[in-house]
Amino acid sequence: MNKNNTQCSAMSGFRWTMVALLFVATTINYMDRQVLSLTWKDFISQDFSWTDSQYGTITGCFSIFYAVACLFAGKFIDWLGTRKGYLWSIFIWSAGACLHAACGWGAIKFGNALGLVISTASVYMFIFCRMVLAIGESGNFPAAIKVTAEYFPKKDRAFATSIFNSGASIGALVAPATIPLLASRWGWEMAFIIIGALGFVWMFFWFGLYQRPEKSSHVNAAELEYIRQDDIQGTAVTAADATETEEKSIPFLKCFSFRQTWAFICGKFFTDGVWWFFLFWAPAYFSDQYGYRSDSKEAIMLISVLYLIVTVISIGGGYLPKYFVEKKGMEPYPGRMKAMLIFAFFPLLALFAQPLGRFSAWYPAIIIGLAGAGHQAWSANLYSTIGDMFPKSTIGTITGVGTTMGGLASFLINKGAGILFTKSAAMGAGFTFMGFEGKEAGYMIVFCICAVAYLFGWIVMKILVPKYKPIELD
Repeated sequence: MNKNNTQCSAMSGFRWTMVALLFVATTINYMDRQVLSLTWKDFISQDFSWTDSQYGTITGCFSIFYAVACLFAGKFIDWLGTRKGYLWSIFIWSAGACLHAACGWGAIKFGNALGLVISTASVYMFIFCRMVLAIGESGNFPAAIKVTAEYFPKKDRAFATSIFNSGASIGALVAPATIPLLASRWGWEMAFIIIGALGFVWMFFWFGLYQRPEKSSHVNAAELEYIRQDDIQGTAVTAADATETEEKSIPFLKCFSFRQTWAFICGKFFTDGVWWFFLFWAPAYFSDQYGYRSDSKEAIMLISVLYLIVTVISIGGGYLPKYFVEKKGMEPYPGRMKAMLIFAFFPLLALFAQPLGRFSAWYPAIIIGLAGAGHQAWSANLYSTIGDMFPKSTIGTITGVGTTMGGLASFLINKGAGILFTKSAAMGAGFTFMGFEGKEAGYMIVFCICAVAYLFGWIVMKILVPKYKPIELD
């Protein structure tokens, strides 16, 4: 007992430094995504006269580019290694973020036929920039999940993932308080450049700090033994041991022969689009429904509170499976699935966003925040199921494949929402759904889809993998 206490007290904690780096990278990642959603309605469209459908095309194309890139990004990270792969990833997406500014320099407000040409051309220019951004950002989660599997035992991975994954919420929280003000003061082009440049700063710290735990001078023997407790039971952990566990890998096509792969794919496909819809459309929602410009005090407060709710609750969500494992004696995977079922009920609240929104904008802001918190807690646990069932050498690949399907779903919901909102606004009272008319009816339709997505995804995952079953290589 005393020996264990001594060992724990002497244990280094460098794994949490890695989590901090992943958290910052994910925060930057989501701030780069948010610049467009926070500037298009009240700034960019003033130059190019975009419609909801055109904006939906741009965000939808980003999603499909992201989906295709993710199919290869995970394998790229596994092949190149976490250190170099992550560096290349954030370099490309930061360059892509800054590149958006070039679309607006020299832009002039035109009218009539020439205005239509400029509007159409600007859509294609932004699509190209979103493609570069998507290619780079596709490497973030495969690399981050791989780092988590390298630095944490299974029982701690969901909690560690929830911490770095909360960077998505923090990025979305900080973005509305900064980006519209930057755009208002210096122009929307500078907002892209300033936020995009943050990634280049992060690269400096990653290059200087990251090494695999068995090679890092910051990780002592006690911490390494704690990290590797799932790999080697009852024996000393050495660098040779750790290397041996990484040698075997699953060929790419063979990954699709496992039900575990399809369970993760379905979990991503049915739910990722919900988060991206909230991320890309929330500022436009408050502008459309309540007339709050993204740089107004009201809009900043609404979006900030929304993502503050997401951040606080989602971090606790990553702790729940750890509680089930340590306090209730459950195995990691069953504990994770139980936690995911609980979080799958949160998005059902989206059914009440539009009805209660008739009374105050604060109701949908709080409800979307709770639904988003459910997604982030769900997502942290979903990512951790990969480490439960697959060898570390294949984690990046499986993460990329699943994220590809999530990106495809995001394309469908964002493009579909753009078309739906344009059509419903044009039809006005002629377009009705559940007592709502026009664009309000369009939003109600999408909220209904978002509400049931997680329960449906959980049921499909449970059918595919009813019990914990790790992949065993010959």
